[in-house]
Amino acid sequence: MKKLLIIFFTFFICLNTLEAGSLNIKAKSAISVESDTLKVLYEKDADSLMAPASMTKMMTLLLLMEAIDNNKIDLEEDVVISKNAASMGGSQIYLEEGKTIKVKDLLVSIAVGSANDSATLVAEKLGGTVDNFVSMMNDKAKSIGALNTTFKNPHGLDEEGHLSTARDMAIIASELVKHEDILKYTSVYETTITHANGKSIWLVNTNSLLKFYKGIDGLKTGYTDKALYCLTATMKRDNMRVITVVMGEESKENRTTDTINLMENAFSNYYKDILVSKNEKLGVLFIDNASNRNVPYYLKNDASAVLNNDIRNITYSYDIDLNNVKAPLKKGSVIGKLTLNYNNNSATIDVVVNEDVKKANFIRRMFNLLSDIVSGNNSIFSN
Repeated sequence: MKKLLIIFFTFFICLNTLEAGSLNIKAKSAISVESDTLKVLYEKDADSLMAPASMTKMMTLLLLMEAIDNNKIDLEEDVVISKNAASMGGSQIYLEEGKTIKVKDLLVSIAVGSANDSATLVAEKLGGTVDNFVSMMNDKAKSIGALNTTFKNPHGLDEEGHLSTARDMAIIASELVKHEDILKYTSVYETTITHANGKSIWLVNTNSLLKFYKGIDGLKTGYTDKALYCLTATMKRDNMRVITVVMGEESKENRTTDTINLMENAFSNYYKDILVSKNEKLGVLFIDNASNRNVPYYLKNDASAVLNNDIRNITYSYDIDLNNVKAPLKKGSVIGKLTLNYNNNSATIDVVVNEDVKKANFIRRMFNLLSDIVSGNNSIFSN
């Protein structure tokens, strides 16, 4: 019976997709983009200010993933549950004041169960207070180009002035999926977490596409009376990841059908070609005060072109502009820009070092100086 239901659901999806024809998107606002380049593949009133509901939690998850990746917080760390977090209503995992919960369980409960209490506790843990964390959310939004977004809380419950756009949600989503581990959580359809008191909570993801549409691995649904039904979804085929956002849907069914139509439109009409790989060594930069002075550099992200399927001949060139940098540098430090030109388009990608660059100590500097003298390197006397 279960298999029959899945087959019927899949047939229903395909039928609606085929009937869509010219993409009759019912959402009040919608957009689809390629994740790395943010190339817009479709948009409908994508800059309209609307309540984002629980899609807000993508920013909460983004700040949490950054903290985890920067070793500011550990997945196995225990967090003491506050009265404020325990009192949150709506979607929740029923946190108990004074008890503890692991960061990993908070992450799972937000990504899968859209738990408002967990989002509040994460905000308190990372920001000290919810208000401080909301400021962090807004600062991050501005820094990544989500310029029309104003967050008032970390969970997305309706609040005056808590607004965003489909375009900004896509930008936030593209930043979130750069932390590839997040997809391990957002792709989960159902799971359980166990509280410290032994009570288990069953979580079912409200993104039903995870179960019925092959390839979807996130990201976040949303619903409030003001926002109506919303969904930011993502999937990858071949080497192209697409992000779609629909906002202001009248029903779950419309939200599902619109998302599938946007995905099928994207993958049917566009392809992505990696022109310069982030794994390709671009050159070597001489840093005179470094321990090892010849430092290779790479792209932070692939330099890619996203084009219509009917365009197959790509001509491209690029220029690299490097900064005057000194050691020490951390792995991933930006040292310049690559400007890519292709088919009358251009893009700029950060150039980075892929390893820590240590500053030379006294002995190393003397050794480098002696080497320069012996080799006849007169550049050391040119300044």
